[in-house]
Amino acid sequence: MTAEITRELIVERLGSVKYDRFLFYLMGPYKSFNLNYVLSGEERREIDIEDLPGPLRRLFQNRGEINAAQALLRRVQGELRMTPNVNAFLALDVGVDTDDVDAVTQSIEYTRCSNATAFVVPFLGHNFGVGEEAGSILENLAETHGDRLVFVHEDDVTSAMIRSANMRWDLRVETYETEEELVATLRRFAGGIMQRERRGDLESLD
Repeated sequence: MTAEITRELIVERLGSVKYDRFLFYLMGPYKSFNLNYVLSGEERREIDIEDLPGPLRRLFQNRGEINAAQALLRRVQGELRMTPNVNAFLALDVGVDTDDVDAVTQSIEYTRCSNATAFVVPFLGHNFGVGEEAGSILENLAETHGDRLVFVHEDDVTSAMIRSANMRWDLRVETYETEEELVATLRRFAGGIMQRERRGDLESLD
């Protein structure tokens, strides 16, 4: 039986916070990017890592750091749940099986149910799947939920997809250098939406 994703289901499966009806969906890569994804062993042996610029050297990270991107999302989630006490969540937290609802459809529905959605794109993120899901969300929801969406990417990230999304859908795009800046940007974004909902500029989702 196919699971129905609703605001009630999401709230029910998340922990309690002060503003538990304010759902903030965080999207981003769960794995850190590693050049092992795109280079063969022979190609990697031909590269002298020490000769590479700093940002490229970072792509040759150890396998032990492969989950650094998900750890970043978890830390950001925790900060948002503490201040401003909103119900920040990852798709994993809701626990809907991808055999019942595929990942892209889940992301569309989580966005539809959420007061705010952020696409977080760190430099070390393995972002291919995120780009696909973000494109699907924008295709389906940019017109009705555009004011509730933000794309926040690390300064080192350049992406034709981000540029085209900004032009095609007038998507709000922010950059960050540090994790503290990322958290501050998302807090401002959430606070702005909360104020607009209270004033009636944005329709209440409940």
